[in-house]
Amino acid sequence: MSATTLHGTEAAPVSVVHVIRGEIDEGPRRDLGRFTAPALDLDRLVWPRTEPGPAFHVSVAEIVDLLVETGEALKADREGLLAEALDRMVRVSPLPAEVLERAYAALWRSFQLPSLYAQIDHELGGADVLDGWREVRLPGNRIAATRAFPPRLVHIIAGNAPGVAAMSVVRGALTKGVNLLKLPSNDLFTATAILRTMAAVAPGHPVVHSFSAVYWRGGDETVESVLFRPQFFDKLVAWGGESTIRGALRYVGPGLELVSFDPKTSISLIGREAFDSPESLARAADAGAADATFFNQQACVASRFQFVEGSWDDADRYAELLCERLGVAREFSSAEGPRVAGELREEIDVLRSLAPEYRVWGGYDGRGLVIRSPEPVDFHPDGKIVNVVPVTGLTDAVTHAGVATQTVGVYPDTRKTELRDALACAGVQRVVSLGGAGGMPPGLSHDGFYPLQRLMRWVNDE
Repeated sequence: MSATTLHGTEAAPVSVVHVIRGEIDEGPRRDLGRFTAPALDLDRLVWPRTEPGPAFHVSVAEIVDLLVETGEALKADREGLLAEALDRMVRVSPLPAEVLERAYAALWRSFQLPSLYAQIDHELGGADVLDGWREVRLPGNRIAATRAFPPRLVHIIAGNAPGVAAMSVVRGALTKGVNLLKLPSNDLFTATAILRTMAAVAPGHPVVHSFSAVYWRGGDETVESVLFRPQFFDKLVAWGGESTIRGALRYVGPGLELVSFDPKTSISLIGREAFDSPESLARAADAGAADATFFNQQACVASRFQFVEGSWDDADRYAELLCERLGVAREFSSAEGPRVAGELREEIDVLRSLAPEYRVWGGYDGRGLVIRSPEPVDFHPDGKIVNVVPVTGLTDAVTHAGVATQTVGVYPDTRKTELRDALACAGVQRVVSLGGAGGMPPGLSHDGFYPLQRLMRWVNDE
């Protein structure tokens, strides 16, 4: 398809912008079907190891000031760059326009000063190890020094939520390293809009020159076999599904490390306390719906399986209320999501016929659907579909968590303490209060590790 069809008329392909070392690429363009993008010059996407990166010697305080100013510029959209990106994004993104608008309006939050220093202080122990060498005392009265040295990074970012681009830019800037961002096909505009805003705030700044952002088709060996080499980069920072991670692994070897934000799913555990009163049940159902609909269930933190401590009747009461709340618009979800695909509808129709062992609430219009079953269904609930499973005790639900389970929301808060060690043992990375799955507080671990710590090159002077 060479053009997008709108209202029966042919529209020109959407134009994708590339940023090369902080500047817009004005070179010849490629026709890629739904969009056009500048042709790639691979030599311009790498920084020679014979010289330091542009920001290697910039102080953390100066970088933080630049990021805060960038956040303020994003908030006001002084240059109209976010509006331009949003206009192009709504034409190609699977997310509804209203969700994208609210997500873009929130991008500046990643650039707030307390959030930036929370990452520096909690993940690295302070800015001193970024700005120079931190003295450490060793056994035997030995003294050494260590430094978090700026890395050379390729970021293979995910496009299921615009905040991933903001997070990648912030982390890349705080490392002081050089950064190549591969734009995802489902978000070709957010990262470049952020980088262009930063360039408008501080033209020619070393941090600005440390970033490039371009598109190529994921898995394209003519690009990746050239770029993904240790003489150019230290680490591949990969977000995405199994195919993305496995594709990145092909290039990992001595000198080139993979920092992987693996594909994850998330679940919820609802304790019997939810049934203490109609009010508590309503609170639990609303919180469960908030966790299930984050970015219309496209984000890893979005709950898909919810385990209810109680009888089948208790689970049915919860499921009915949950279904009603799935159709409510929230900051990062819309009242209506994508319509349920035909193949999935056929499976659910079969379950409808198996009552009372299975019960189904809701339809296929994208406003939400809940399946109550005696065991978790064997398909992947998606597009505002939640599987509710009754359990005798919440500890029984722990057996359904594993290394692919990222976030577990628990109701009420008081039940987290008894469950968190067992969940961690099972492989879970986050335990949160039900309703709090969306977003991740800066400065805490992400997918079981501290990102800034992993992104740096740690060097010792012994």
